[in-house]
Amino acid sequence: MINTDHFVKRLETIFEYYGLTASLFADKINVQRSSISHLLSGRNKPSLDFILKVIENFPEVELLWLLNGKGSFPKGEMGSNEKLTVSSEEKTEQEIDLFSQKTTLFETLPEKKSNTPKIETEVKPIHSESKIERIVVFYNDGTFKNYTP
Repeated sequence: MINTDHFVKRLETIFEYYGLTASLFADKINVQRSSISHLLSGRNKPSLDFILKVIENFPEVELLWLLNGKGSFPKGEMGSNEKLTVSSEEKTEQEIDLFSQKTTLFETLPEKKSNTPKIETEVKPIHSESKIERIVVFYNDGTFKNYTP
């Protein structure tokens, strides 16, 4: 899955490298300007068509770098004085190990005893003469059953 914030930063890197505004970039890859605006604001995620248009029109952009930050930009070999390398240290969701450390938070906390008295309540009907007319049970598949006592 693409991290939209990081993707937007990589798009902005492309803008800077080529000296383009968002509008000129949209014109160059033949997409609506509003599409770029929606991507930059985080409202929309990039479509496959959008990614392919970027790769087609900007051959220096590596697909893996654009999608998840792996690799460098621009791709290919340029003169050593001209080479601009933007290595990404972003980690994808698969690379982040959230469970590598054990947490002992609950093991070290003492058990807390409540000083609050236990309150028992009895539910009383609003009207003692009220009777159940029917019970309707709805199921998650869209069906239901109607029960009458």
